[in-house]
Amino acid sequence: MYPKSVAGTFRRLKWLTLILLLGLYYVTPWIRWDRGPNAPDQAVLVDMPGRRLYFFFIELWPQQVYYLTGALILGAIGLFLATALAGRVWCGYACPQTVWSDLFLWVERRIEGDRGDRIRLDNAPWSPAKLGKKAAKHAAWLLIALLTGGAWVFYFNDAPTLALEMLRFEASSSVLLFIGLFTATTYLLAGHAREQVCIYMCPWPRFQAAMQDEESLTVTYEDWRGEARGHLKRSQSWEERKAKGLGDCIDCGACVHVCPTGVDIRNGPQLACIGCGLCVDACNDVMARIGRPGDLVRFDSLNAQIARANGAKPAFKPVRPRTIIYTLLLTVVGGMMAAGLVLKPKVDVNILRDRAPLFVTLSNGDIQNAYTVKVLNMTRAAQTYRLSLTGLPGAVLSVAGGEGEAADGAVPVQADPDSVATHRVLVRVPKEALRQPSTPMAFVITRQPDGLTVQHESVFLAP
Repeated sequence: MYPKSVAGTFRRLKWLTLILLLGLYYVTPWIRWDRGPNAPDQAVLVDMPGRRLYFFFIELWPQQVYYLTGALILGAIGLFLATALAGRVWCGYACPQTVWSDLFLWVERRIEGDRGDRIRLDNAPWSPAKLGKKAAKHAAWLLIALLTGGAWVFYFNDAPTLALEMLRFEASSSVLLFIGLFTATTYLLAGHAREQVCIYMCPWPRFQAAMQDEESLTVTYEDWRGEARGHLKRSQSWEERKAKGLGDCIDCGACVHVCPTGVDIRNGPQLACIGCGLCVDACNDVMARIGRPGDLVRFDSLNAQIARANGAKPAFKPVRPRTIIYTLLLTVVGGMMAAGLVLKPKVDVNILRDRAPLFVTLSNGDIQNAYTVKVLNMTRAAQTYRLSLTGLPGAVLSVAGGEGEAADGAVPVQADPDSVATHRVLVRVPKEALRQPSTPMAFVITRQPDGLTVQHESVFLAP
């Protein structure tokens, strides 16, 4: 494709979106956030060695991966809502493929020229001038792709530290591997694949129609006003055109030439249309130059188009059943995630009962079960906890390697800052105190001195 440059409202909106999104992408890893001593100060960081995800004031452990699931659900529902309201607005403005393709295309225009110049250059025989332009374009593309891959790796490492290592040629092989991988994919997808990704690779166009209805805003063509098409002659008045049955469309092809996927919107809604609105800008420019009303191509709903064709007043209805349902789902899921983050515990406990053997009969006849207790200390300070039992009368609790036993009482356990403390715990019960092979019970862990309590259900097995 050789998309032509265009100026207008939607083109300016796309530039604004592109600058905003690229700015966020490249700048975010450099934002600092104070989390206290012995904690990373990068605002957004996926700490793979430390098994943490940091997002400003939010810190997630691997055990809290369900928050990522909630974020994906929010993203999906938000995309459904945006599609129900304004069609493929995500594809046209915010999709990474669109953003980087726009950037690469801007570079191509700056070096090789606009649509006509690029077509002539590609059809011309190879020469030093052509070779120089092609080399400059691909060098610029590779530089952008390299910056893109490097910025992505910064999200998984401390950005200033990694940047210094790269300047000193001390970056690890894994870092270089991922930078190379993301550089190659960016160069390939944004520089060469472009519209092929939107038309053939992306699954979203295949089921977007299920998200839309007759009130969704999409790029439309007023065929009732534009047809029949016909080229405009200088000596021909509009009255003469109308007498011949010709409409406002002068069949200039401007709407097709500016489309990044080569769609002719005059043929109706199509899978390849990404809803960017550049054809609206192109057509409005032509209509202004020939003295005809604008918005022959426009963002509109199917019902509004029918109303205009019949001379009625169109009305946009953003509030309708599907948008209400999507909004409610966003509110519920978002509220649940917000409540979960506010109430997120600073300690968690995981109990694993030994399966081999299921139980041990001691020399005095008591029955003993063994458990592995993992205490997750999600604070930056060492903590002391009291581990006790409930629901198992007569039980004696002890920690392997600890001091003493606790009969229906509690034993102390320690946990280092920001870590998982693992303790092997033994529970002994007199045989005559057991009434069934499996007795429900629970471990209770209480943080000292504030009394924060976490309970974990388990069972005690016996013959």
